[in-house]
Amino acid sequence: MLVVSRSGTTSISRPKTPPKASDEGRSRLGDFTRPIPVEKRILRKPKVALFGGLLILLVGGTIAAAVFVLPVQTWFDQDVKIDQRQAQLDELQRVNGELAAEVDRLQTEDGIREAAREEIGFVDAGEQRSTFLPLPPLPADLPDGWPYNVVTGIVAARTAGPAPAVAD
Repeated sequence: MLVVSRSGTTSISRPKTPPKASDEGRSRLGDFTRPIPVEKRILRKPKVALFGGLLILLVGGTIAAAVFVLPVQTWFDQDVKIDQRQAQLDELQRVNGELAAEVDRLQTEDGIREAAREEIGFVDAGEQRSTFLPLPPLPADLPDGWPYNVVTGIVAARTAGPAPAVAD
């Protein structure tokens, strides 16, 4: 006798016995949704199971943070560091450009003469060398009384700058 499937689109053979009445309405995930007997549980006490579950969540959260959160923070920190390094690079390239220009200037005849004058005090024939020392700083704490109070007023007026203009 030829067995014909109820569905013409499948080649899977159907069971010859009809399902039991007790299986009616059960889902295929019944084994996962049905409570596990106490003797088959990993953690038998409810408080220990709760603590174990929280511990597993904590470990899972820590692993997730280590895998996802920390690399993202590092990635954002790299942007800041890249900007800082780019600013340093730009500054170094600017200084290198100035030094290259100085080297080019010192390779000319005038540049050599100027450097010799500044560094070792070179003078050409027929020139006289004169050295001027800078003036020492003037004392700012003058005694009270005449004529020092007049001098203190003059110094204060010169360091203050021009008086503000009066509006008419």
